[in-house]
Amino acid sequence: MTSVAGLLAEAKKRLQDSDSPAVDAELLLCHVLGKPRSFLFTWPEQEVDELPAAQFHQLLTRRVSGEPVAYLLGRREFYGHAFLVSADTLIPRPDTELLVEVALEKLPAEQPLRIADLGTGTGAIAISLGLARPAWQLLAVDYIVAVLDLVERNVRRLRAVNVTPLQSSWYSRLEGAFDAIVSNPPYIRADDVHLKRGDVRFEPRSALVSGDDGLDDIRLIIEGAPARLRAGGLLALEHGYDQGAAVRELFRRAGFESVETRRDYGANERVTFGFHGASDAQ
Repeated sequence: MTSVAGLLAEAKKRLQDSDSPAVDAELLLCHVLGKPRSFLFTWPEQEVDELPAAQFHQLLTRRVSGEPVAYLLGRREFYGHAFLVSADTLIPRPDTELLVEVALEKLPAEQPLRIADLGTGTGAIAISLGLARPAWQLLAVDYIVAVLDLVERNVRRLRAVNVTPLQSSWYSRLEGAFDAIVSNPPYIRADDVHLKRGDVRFEPRSALVSGDDGLDDIRLIIEGAPARLRAGGLLALEHGYDQGAAVRELFRRAGFESVETRRDYGANERVTFGFHGASDAQ
């Protein structure tokens, strides 16, 4: 048998290509031991039995090959909640929390609003909004059945009773008018070199790539939004760091007003929003 400290030391050496070798190692070991990270620092000399040590080495080998930690653990933190993830979905990222913050800031909290989250993936955006605003009703929209099964599990686990999964290709099965539409759609160019690096190598390409310029799905969402939004309704989209100007122009061409782009934690333009027929929207 080997100790907690020994396993961590070995893992850190093997994970030198990772951006966060120590954190990766600690998360994987906590997962197989069923312990919090504080345990690792409190009991570094604790001997680890053969079975969990073998499970740790299996996960470590997969991580060394580049497989994302979130897929290995089967979960990811987002906006203060633990979401189940799978290889069928994009891994929720901290920058996407900005999209949630924009919706919470720009929409009235106590009104019974109707909101659609297009291309919901894990359901992280819709569920985070639903938990923060119990008066709202949210549709978590995706066209992949396996993804919607995962959304259902996250809805049940987090008790987001005001979130309803819906199978639809963007707007195809949406009915009625909405007070807001939010989305983190695919927005990477088909030839982007980042598709061959890091975690995105393992994520579903359909959740990442959107045509030669990365804007095919964003165009579709923006062009279709006015017919689905109530007067004064909000459209808010995540996009690539270098797409802000192009997305703002698409918003304006579609008739949106008070168009604005917010920057993410890395100071990159990340979320653009506007209002349907509401020049005085705040």
